[in-house]
Amino acid sequence: MGIHGLAKVIADYAPNAIKESEIKNYFGRKIAIDASMCIYQFLIAVRQEGSNLANEEGETTSHLMGIFYRTIRLLENGIKPVYVFDGKPPQLKGGELQKRQERRAEAQESLEKATEAGDAENVDKFSRRLVKVTKEHGDDCRKLLSLMGVPYVEAPCEAEAQCCALVKAGKIYAVGTEDMDALTFGGNVLLRHLTFSEARKMPIKEFHLDRILAGLEFTQDQFIDLCILLGCDYCDTIKGIGPKRAVELIREHKSIENAIEKLDKNKYPIPENWMFKEARELFIKPDVIDPETIDLKWSEPDEEGIIQYMCNEKGFSEDRMRNGVKKILKARTTGTQVRLDSFFKVTHTTTPTKRKGDDTKENDKKKAKKGAYKKPK
Repeated sequence: MGIHGLAKVIADYAPNAIKESEIKNYFGRKIAIDASMCIYQFLIAVRQEGSNLANEEGETTSHLMGIFYRTIRLLENGIKPVYVFDGKPPQLKGGELQKRQERRAEAQESLEKATEAGDAENVDKFSRRLVKVTKEHGDDCRKLLSLMGVPYVEAPCEAEAQCCALVKAGKIYAVGTEDMDALTFGGNVLLRHLTFSEARKMPIKEFHLDRILAGLEFTQDQFIDLCILLGCDYCDTIKGIGPKRAVELIREHKSIENAIEKLDKNKYPIPENWMFKEARELFIKPDVIDPETIDLKWSEPDEEGIIQYMCNEKGFSEDRMRNGVKKILKARTTGTQVRLDSFFKVTHTTTPTKRKGDDTKENDKKKAKKGAYKKPK
């Protein structure tokens, strides 16, 4: 789910933190991708196109097709992707998971009614709400990535948190996900729409945490408190506190504790047993693997292994798979170039602002010295 309304808050208060870009601009970059989010996109996309891609045995294969071709597209653009898979969800997320389960049950009931009524539009709508990334989907994609020579990481808990740990350690440039809580976990660069289909023609949206904090005039801790007030996966929100009010409260009071001391509890009732402190701790100190112990290696694809798995086991076309492998091999040879900024540390310096007329006076002195003209009295 991420953080409710955070993208809108950033657009309103820190628009300079958002930049639209093209995939080619990330040539030479290592990017950590939220694998579960990526797989979910592929499962949804195929359903939206009116089919559920499956092999002769009836097994869903759209996630494999998506991972294969979208990863090739990244490699062809000089990007080195590393996929990060979710581990066990934190206990605090139990309430959110229960809500999702209830919504799924409601969607199932609505789907059955729509099917009985022959309502095709609602059948499609509620079918999409029932899409879920399973352990089998993840296992399939891990095997394919290994055969493609693309590394992946098993996060002990939340994938976004592990992605951000890799970014903060300098092993990865950015996090590729649709969930805005990657910023709450402290990842400085978030890329949305990175794994979208090229046909959708959606520009990649690049969010920079340091510019967000500057625009809001918040510290990272204050930003985390704002995200909790907006609504996260780990605890409830205060009823009646919208995005604008949430920003005002943190700006004025600097923390949730100080803010709730001043709130009118009749107007803004605080949730019972509100676990905002525990949620804050999860964002500040998430359960992640030490990035220094993670060795990221991109290697040659195992062509015959891909054919065996994708064609013989999963029913894909051999010609298409071999053509895909050729693209990976070509991308590996052209992707050996290194970004120029990897050799130099780019620093930003501020040039003192000249007073109006300074340039004119300096030019007059130079011209007078050269005898170009006599300065008027």
